[in-house]
Amino acid sequence: MNETEDPIVIEHLSKNYGGQVALNDLNLTVASGLCVGYLGPNGAGKTTTIKILTDLLRATSGRAYLNGTDVIRHPEAALEGVGAVVETPEFYPQLTPRECLSYVGKIRGMSNDAIASRSHAVLEQVKLLEVADKRTGQFSKGMKQRLAVAQALLHDPSILILDEPTSGLDPRGMVELRDLIKELKKAEITILMSSHLLNEVQEVCDNVAIIDRGILLTYDSVENLSAGQEVTLTVHTLEPVSPQDFEVIKALQGVTSLKRTENNKLIMSLSGGAEEQSKVLREILNSGVDVVSYTPQHAAIEDAYLHLVSEGDY
Repeated sequence: MNETEDPIVIEHLSKNYGGQVALNDLNLTVASGLCVGYLGPNGAGKTTTIKILTDLLRATSGRAYLNGTDVIRHPEAALEGVGAVVETPEFYPQLTPRECLSYVGKIRGMSNDAIASRSHAVLEQVKLLEVADKRTGQFSKGMKQRLAVAQALLHDPSILILDEPTSGLDPRGMVELRDLIKELKKAEITILMSSHLLNEVQEVCDNVAIIDRGILLTYDSVENLSAGQEVTLTVHTLEPVSPQDFEVIKALQGVTSLKRTENNKLIMSLSGGAEEQSKVLREILNSGVDVVSYTPQHAAIEDAYLHLVSEGDY
């Protein structure tokens, strides 16, 4: 047992595949109730970390604790309070969601009453209750992904581990899964999710861990990583902005560049954080310009990510 009360603790974790280093002395602690985005390019070590945490791989050295129990030495006990979705989920096509959950519940040793009660609850949570008795062979990839999350939640875990949860989904499936993760955050489940999508992580996560070539480059809050980053926004207006209004907007404090790409569209770069962006928008509206939409061109943490991954000193 580890003395810490933090639900996920990784200490000096390393994994070698022959002469290739997949994880290099990784240290990471995730506090209770946080949703943490685990970012990095292909081959960075994200899936290797998750597979070690879920006992699908053995570490070369180091320790990993889930709810205080060493997953490497005592995997069954460590994973008792953990739900996980690793890689693309597949189900027997002739089974229904209710039957899939019953099968998993029996493997976990749950009683029939507990399986029935929790199956109803989690299917409602992932918005699959209406298709609970339809065969999964008819399901879209997004529906299967939500069913996989339902399986992971069946035993009411305190930790949820997701490996690229929106990978391969169409836009609607991605939105549905993101909304589900936001709902799970309200239940104060500790979530560790790997992803390639910076905007997805910025939208749903509290903290971000960035890894490259097996080395943890940074671990901080989304707010801190976004602070001080210049952001570029697309501003759509109801009517074309007059030359006079264009010059007024360009002169606003915090606006570092402004250009017109179409009659009703401006591309604006701003320094500062959310408060400064809000102030600029308020001043644009006060000037009499009718704004239809005001959206970032990329995630605010993108610059920090690209800087760390391309220029990390290691």
